[in-house]
Amino acid sequence: MELSAYEILGPIMVGPSSSHTAGACRIAKLAKNIAKDDFEMVEFQLHGSFAYTYKGHGTDRALLGGILGLKPDDANIQNAFELADAKGIKYKFSKVDLGDEYHPNSVKIVFYYADGSHEYVIGSSIGGGTMVIVNINGMDVKFRGIYPTLLLQYQEQKGIIAYVAGILSGNGYSIESINTVKDPLTDIVTLTIEVEKPISDYVKGAIMGAQMFVSAKYVEV
Repeated sequence: MELSAYEILGPIMVGPSSSHTAGACRIAKLAKNIAKDDFEMVEFQLHGSFAYTYKGHGTDRALLGGILGLKPDDANIQNAFELADAKGIKYKFSKVDLGDEYHPNSVKIVFYYADGSHEYVIGSSIGGGTMVIVNINGMDVKFRGIYPTLLLQYQEQKGIIAYVAGILSGNGYSIESINTVKDPLTDIVTLTIEVEKPISDYVKGAIMGAQMFVSAKYVEV
C-alpha cells in the first residue's frame, strides 16, 4: 500500500506515537461505525507490540477514545477512561496472538450484545497514523477508512464488479479503490469498494438489495 508524505511524517494527534495512538484511535472509531450501536461491552484484544507497550504508549486510551467517537487530535483522549466510565461503557483489554499474518500493531475489537451475540473487527496500524481494517467477523477485507466503503460478499461468478461499478458510475460516483479476496474453500468472494463521497439511499438499495450478495454492508467514515 502506498503512503503519502503526510502519512509518513505523521498526523496532527495526541501523542506519543502515531502508530500506537493515532492509528489505534482511527481503528477503534471505524470499528464502532462498522458494528451495531447497542453493544454492552467492548473488548480490545491486543496483538504483537500493541500487547506489550499499550499502557506506556497510551494505546488503551486511544482505542477507548475511538470507541467514544474521538478523533486522533482530540485532547479528550487523555481522559478516555473517565469519559467511558461516565457513559457507562464497559471495556476490557487482553493480550492475544492473532497469528503471524497480522501486522505487529494489530487489535481485534470484539463487541458483545445483550442477546449473547458478538461481532468483531480486526485492524492494523501500519505507520504514520495510517491504518487498515483487515477482517470483519471472519471476512477478510482491506480498506483504509478514508472513503465511504461498500463491503460485499458473493459466490464467485462473473460480472459482479461490472454490475456494481456500472451502478456507481451511472449515478455519478467515482471509485477510489476496488479490492477482492476469495476464500478458496467456499469460493466466496469479498469485494471492497471505496467511493469518493457518501452513497445515496437509492444507490445503496440498488446495490445492496441485489439477490447475488451473501452479505452486504456500507460503512461511512
